[in-house]
Amino acid sequence: MSTPTSNNTRIDKKPIQIQVNGVMQQRHVEPRTSLVDFLRDELGLTGTHVGCEHGVCGACTVMLNDEPVRSCCMFAVQADDMRVTTVEGLAPERGVMTKIQDAFCEKHALQCGYCTPGMLMACHALVAHTPHPTEDQVRDAISSNICRCTGYQQIVDAVMYATQVEKK
Repeated sequence: MSTPTSNNTRIDKKPIQIQVNGVMQQRHVEPRTSLVDFLRDELGLTGTHVGCEHGVCGACTVMLNDEPVRSCCMFAVQADDMRVTTVEGLAPERGVMTKIQDAFCEKHALQCGYCTPGMLMACHALVAHTPHPTEDQVRDAISSNICRCTGYQQIVDAVMYATQVEKK
């Protein structure tokens, strides 16, 4: 498959298959398509936000083979044959939230919501490796995500609340 461009050259689309939120997705994409654009435009998973498009703000964070990555800084073809989890894939089923998502609501950690998907992915990655983190570990985990509302304390409180509830 190829797509014509404005100067009459053709860009060959590459076949990829990516497991996204547990569902195998097979598509043909232009090699320059970023992973975040693939998720949002091809699959309609708009929970992953596009922020700075330079990997600085963390709004586009997704899990790639269980590790957080900036989906604006990689191409969809680089995720071929890998597993991607987006914020939509965190919950065990539709209409049910994870403990961290629920704690974000309980502790008012949502603010304007722009950073929330990236923050949730960063916190999810932390808790997957460290089920009962300290406040310093939470702060470190979210330190590469920018909250323009500066609601960091509520996010730390939410993670501590979620992981302490689990501990009891």
